[in-house]
Amino acid sequence: MAGHHLILGEIADFITGEMLPDTHDERYRQKIARFLVTHKGYAKSDIQPRNLLIVSAGNRKGRLWVDFTVTVDDHTAMVLKYGPGSLVTRYRPTLAMSRLVAPYQVPVVVVTNGESVDILDGDSGKVTASGFNGIPTRKMLAHHLAHARVAPISAARAEMEARIVYAFEIDGGCPCDDSACRIA
Repeated sequence: MAGHHLILGEIADFITGEMLPDTHDERYRQKIARFLVTHKGYAKSDIQPRNLLIVSAGNRKGRLWVDFTVTVDDHTAMVLKYGPGSLVTRYRPTLAMSRLVAPYQVPVVVVTNGESVDILDGDSGKVTASGFNGIPTRKMLAHHLAHARVAPISAARAEMEARIVYAFEIDGGCPCDDSACRIA
Protein backbone atom coordinates (compact mmCIF):
# COMPACT_ATOMS: atom_id res chain seq x y z
CA MET A 1 0.00 0.00 0.00
CA ALA A 2 1.10 3.56 -0.73
CA GLY A 3 1.38 6.16 1.99
CA HIS A 4 3.08 6.26 5.32
CA HIS A 5 0.48 4.73 7.59
CA LEU A 6 0.94 1.47 9.41
CA ILE A 7 -1.91 -0.75 8.20
CA LEU A 8 -3.20 -2.87 11.07
CA GLY A 9 -5.84 -4.71 9.07
CA GLU A 10 -9.34 -3.50 8.32
CA ILE A 11 -11.87 -1.54 10.35
CA ALA A 12 -15.58 -1.02 9.73
CA ASP A 13 -16.60 2.59 9.25
CA PHE A 14 -18.97 3.48 12.09
CA ILE A 15 -21.16 5.63 9.83
CA THR A 16 -21.31 3.65 6.59
CA GLY A 17 -20.22 0.14 7.55
CA GLU A 18 -17.67 0.24 4.73
CA MET A 19 -14.43 -1.63 5.40
CA LEU A 20 -11.44 0.71 5.55
CA PRO A 21 -7.72 0.24 6.15
CA ASP A 22 -7.19 0.15 9.92
CA THR A 23 -4.64 2.85 10.75
CA HIS A 24 -4.03 4.88 13.87
CA ASP A 25 -5.53 7.93 12.10
CA GLU A 26 -8.61 5.98 11.03
CA ARG A 27 -9.13 4.80 14.60
CA TYR A 28 -9.28 8.44 15.69
CA ARG A 29 -11.75 9.25 12.90
CA GLN A 30 -13.98 6.37 14.03
CA LYS A 31 -13.75 7.58 17.63
CA ILE A 32 -14.92 11.03 16.48
CA ALA A 33 -17.83 9.60 14.45
CA ARG A 34 -18.94 7.41 17.36
CA PHE A 35 -18.75 10.41 19.73
CA LEU A 36 -20.95 12.54 17.46
CA VAL A 37 -23.65 9.88 17.40
CA THR A 38 -23.50 8.56 20.96
CA HIS A 39 -22.77 11.79 22.87
CA LYS A 40 -23.92 14.66 20.65
CA GLY A 41 -27.21 13.33 19.32
CA TYR A 42 -26.45 13.18 15.61
CA ALA A 43 -27.98 10.50 13.44
CA LYS A 44 -25.56 8.61 11.26
CA SER A 45 -27.46 10.08 8.31
CA ASP A 46 -26.49 13.61 9.49
CA ILE A 47 -22.80 12.80 9.08
CA GLN A 48 -21.05 12.41 5.74
CA PRO A 49 -17.55 10.95 6.08
CA ARG A 50 -14.71 11.33 3.58
CA ASN A 51 -16.01 14.14 1.40
CA LEU A 52 -13.93 14.53 -1.73
CA LEU A 53 -12.81 18.11 -2.30
CA ILE A 54 -11.03 19.09 -5.50
CA VAL A 55 -9.22 22.41 -5.39
CA SER A 56 -7.46 24.49 -8.02
CA ALA A 57 -4.58 26.90 -7.67
CA GLY A 58 -4.02 28.47 -11.05
CA ASN A 59 -3.41 25.59 -13.45
CA ARG A 60 -2.74 23.10 -10.63
CA LYS A 61 -5.38 20.83 -9.16
CA GLY A 62 -5.43 18.61 -6.14
CA ARG A 63 -7.79 16.36 -4.28
CA LEU A 64 -8.21 15.72 -0.60
CA TRP A 65 -10.80 14.46 1.82
CA VAL A 66 -12.79 16.50 4.32
CA ASP A 67 -13.15 14.04 7.18
CA PHE A 68 -16.75 14.86 8.13
CA THR A 69 -19.46 17.25 7.07
CA VAL A 70 -22.54 17.43 9.25
CA THR A 71 -25.89 18.34 7.74
CA VAL A 72 -28.85 19.64 9.70
CA ASP A 73 -32.17 20.44 8.01
CA ASP A 74 -30.61 19.90 4.56
CA HIS A 75 -27.82 22.43 5.21
CA THR A 76 -24.18 21.70 5.78
CA ALA A 77 -23.77 23.16 9.25
CA MET A 78 -20.45 21.79 10.51
CA VAL A 79 -17.15 20.63 9.04
CA LEU A 80 -14.73 18.46 11.03
CA LYS A 81 -11.12 17.94 10.02
CA TYR A 82 -8.83 15.48 11.74
CA GLY A 83 -5.06 15.63 11.57
CA PRO A 84 -2.28 14.58 13.91
CA GLY A 85 -0.23 17.27 15.62
CA SER A 86 -0.91 20.91 16.34
CA LEU A 87 -4.48 22.17 16.02
CA VAL A 88 -3.47 25.78 15.33
CA THR A 89 -1.79 24.80 12.06
CA ARG A 90 -5.10 23.33 10.88
CA TYR A 91 -7.27 26.40 11.50
CA ARG A 92 -6.72 28.27 8.24
CA PRO A 93 -6.91 25.38 5.78
CA THR A 94 -9.99 23.96 7.52
CA LEU A 95 -11.70 27.36 7.47
CA ALA A 96 -10.89 27.51 3.76
CA MET A 97 -12.43 24.06 3.27
CA SER A 98 -15.56 25.26 5.09
CA ARG A 99 -15.91 27.89 2.38
CA LEU A 100 -15.66 25.33 -0.42
CA VAL A 101 -17.82 22.36 0.66
CA ALA A 102 -21.04 24.38 0.28
CA PRO A 103 -21.98 27.51 -1.67
CA TYR A 104 -22.12 29.39 1.63
CA GLN A 105 -20.01 29.76 4.74
CA VAL A 106 -20.43 26.67 6.91
CA PRO A 107 -21.09 28.14 10.38
CA VAL A 108 -19.17 25.69 12.61
CA VAL A 109 -15.65 24.42 11.93
CA VAL A 110 -14.00 21.77 14.10
CA VAL A 111 -10.33 20.82 14.06
CA THR A 112 -9.03 17.89 16.04
CA ASN A 113 -6.03 15.67 16.45
CA GLY A 114 -8.18 13.02 18.10
CA GLU A 115 -7.15 14.07 21.61
CA SER A 116 -7.72 17.84 21.53
CA VAL A 117 -10.49 19.75 19.78
CA ASP A 118 -11.00 23.40 18.87
CA ILE A 119 -14.31 24.70 17.56
CA LEU A 120 -14.17 27.77 15.33
CA ASP A 121 -16.79 30.23 14.15
CA GLY A 122 -16.88 29.86 10.37
CA ASP A 123 -17.32 33.59 9.70
CA SER A 124 -14.68 35.01 12.02
CA GLY A 125 -12.35 32.04 12.45
CA LYS A 126 -12.30 32.69 16.19
CA VAL A 127 -12.13 29.80 18.64
CA THR A 128 -15.53 29.53 20.32
CA ALA A 129 -14.88 26.41 22.40
CA SER A 130 -12.31 23.71 23.07
CA GLY A 131 -12.53 20.04 23.94
CA PHE A 132 -14.85 17.30 22.76
CA ASN A 133 -17.61 18.61 25.02
CA GLY A 134 -17.43 21.95 23.17
CA ILE A 135 -18.65 20.34 19.94
CA PRO A 136 -22.29 21.41 19.62
CA THR A 137 -25.05 18.86 20.03
CA ARG A 138 -27.39 18.36 17.10
CA LYS A 139 -30.02 20.49 18.84
CA MET A 140 -27.48 23.27 19.51
CA LEU A 141 -26.23 23.14 15.92
CA ALA A 142 -29.79 23.38 14.56
CA HIS A 143 -30.39 26.43 16.77
CA HIS A 144 -27.08 27.96 15.71
CA LEU A 145 -27.87 27.36 12.03
CA ALA A 146 -31.30 28.96 12.39
CA HIS A 147 -29.69 32.14 13.74
CA ALA A 148 -26.45 32.15 11.74
CA ARG A 149 -25.73 34.54 8.94
CA VAL A 150 -25.32 32.08 6.09
CA ALA A 151 -23.30 34.20 3.70
CA PRO A 152 -22.78 33.04 0.12
CA ILE A 153 -19.19 32.56 -1.02
CA SER A 154 -18.29 34.58 -4.10
CA ALA A 155 -16.38 32.98 -6.96
CA ALA A 156 -13.37 35.20 -6.24
CA ARG A 157 -13.40 34.23 -2.56
CA ALA A 158 -13.75 30.54 -3.43
CA GLU A 159 -10.73 30.81 -5.72
CA MET A 160 -8.64 32.35 -2.93
CA GLU A 161 -9.79 29.73 -0.41
CA ALA A 162 -8.98 26.93 -2.88
CA ARG A 163 -5.45 28.32 -3.21
CA ILE A 164 -5.08 28.28 0.57
CA VAL A 165 -6.23 24.65 0.76
CA TYR A 166 -3.90 23.73 -2.08
CA ALA A 167 -0.93 25.45 -0.43
CA PHE A 168 -1.49 23.91 3.01
CA GLU A 169 -2.83 20.48 2.16
CA ILE A 170 -1.42 19.61 -1.27
CA ASP A 171 1.86 21.52 -1.65
CA GLY A 172 2.52 21.61 2.09
CA GLY A 173 1.41 18.04 2.74
CA CYS A 174 3.66 15.12 3.45
CA PRO A 175 4.89 13.72 0.09
CA CYS A 176 4.23 10.17 1.22
CA ASP A 177 0.66 10.89 2.38
CA ASP A 178 -1.82 9.35 -0.02
CA SER A 179 -4.88 11.13 1.44
CA ALA A 180 -4.18 14.30 -0.56
CA CYS A 181 -2.54 14.54 -3.95
CA ARG A 182 -1.93 16.60 -7.05
CA ILE A 183 -4.16 15.58 -9.93
CA ALA A 184 -3.07 18.09 -12.57
